[in-house]
Amino acid sequence: MPNVHSHAFQRALAGRAERSITGDDSFWTWRQAMYGLAGRITPDDLEAIAAQLYVELLEAGYTAVGEFHYIHHDVDGRPYGRRSEMAQRLLAAAEAAGIGITLLPVFYRWSNFGKAAPRPEQARFINDLDAFLELIDELAPLCRTPDRRLGIAPHSLRAVAAEDLRAVVAALDERDPDAPIHLHIAEQTGEVEAAFAAYGMRPVAWLVAHAQLSPRWCLVHATHVNAAEIAALAPSGATVAICPTTEANLGDGIFPLGAWLAAGGATAIGSDSHVSVDVGEEVRWLEYVQRLRRRRRTITPSPEALYVAAARFGGRALGRPVGTLAAGARADFVVLDADDPALTGGDLATILDRYVIAGRRSALRAVFAGGVRVVEAGRHRRRDAIAQRYRRTLAKLALAAK
Repeated sequence: MPNVHSHAFQRALAGRAERSITGDDSFWTWRQAMYGLAGRITPDDLEAIAAQLYVELLEAGYTAVGEFHYIHHDVDGRPYGRRSEMAQRLLAAAEAAGIGITLLPVFYRWSNFGKAAPRPEQARFINDLDAFLELIDELAPLCRTPDRRLGIAPHSLRAVAAEDLRAVVAALDERDPDAPIHLHIAEQTGEVEAAFAAYGMRPVAWLVAHAQLSPRWCLVHATHVNAAEIAALAPSGATVAICPTTEANLGDGIFPLGAWLAAGGATAIGSDSHVSVDVGEEVRWLEYVQRLRRRRRTITPSPEALYVAAARFGGRALGRPVGTLAAGARADFVVLDADDPALTGGDLATILDRYVIAGRRSALRAVFAGGVRVVEAGRHRRRDAIAQRYRRTLAKLALAAK
């Protein structure tokens, strides 16, 4: 199972932003806590946090990750001597953990629609087009291995203006016309309203009309998409990355999965802010939130079908030959213990249904990534050393916050 949407550094914030601040907390108040963490992280910190996260992803049954990476610069907003310093730390963390990675450097230029000037706390994220392409060109030769893939992530329609989006996609096409393109879109109702005010169109409708969408595109969240947008988007082959635990944690809303699947839409999963790291939980809540919304059961064909589709489309969204057991694919797979009490009896489809709905981590006998056994009996082979470094990093960041 690929995890197609990750902000690795946010794992250090998981469970630490749950106390009420205003009594009317939202995504936007959570974002201020996230900015506070993002403003303090050093390259060493990022590598330690990401390595810990990637170990946890593997132990949870993920074998690949799409890293939506936007902390590019030093804490004062100036580029590092090596422009790709922070991105290279993510590559090092993935190598240490043994997970396949699609690195998605974020093109982030403005703070809101209408080319609003960046806010001070966004200084580490901001590049103009030339600087961003320098970053891409520096990373490209480092990502030409079987375990790595390079794409881009125009952050969102609010952070990238129309002409910026056209220019960065054209520049990417000159370099690698098959490279993945990921984009946050329609996560919050406020964003939908702001897009309509700026463009006279809802964000997904605008993107369908102004970008040549294809299976290389991955739209992250798309929570507030309507029926007309679904009908226009699904035939493009673009994947929607749904992140149920993060979307629930932030109070985003519920993606209309039933209508999307009925239109033939492609779905993948991500754990985004990593408030939870669990394959079963993400796939289970894909189904469960639909049941809560519609007050009935079995909204989708089956948990097994959701799992298989999310794996297959997740691999496609990451631009790597993973997510399926087939000739020519990477040897990324999990081994389930069919004797585990939660899984006992039945055919493979039934076992996968049970794994998603009633399973537990102990049912994962082993995890392989690129043909290498990286997890055995629930334990990553480098768990202790990587966790020790992570604990030191969190202690340091906690002191810095006081």
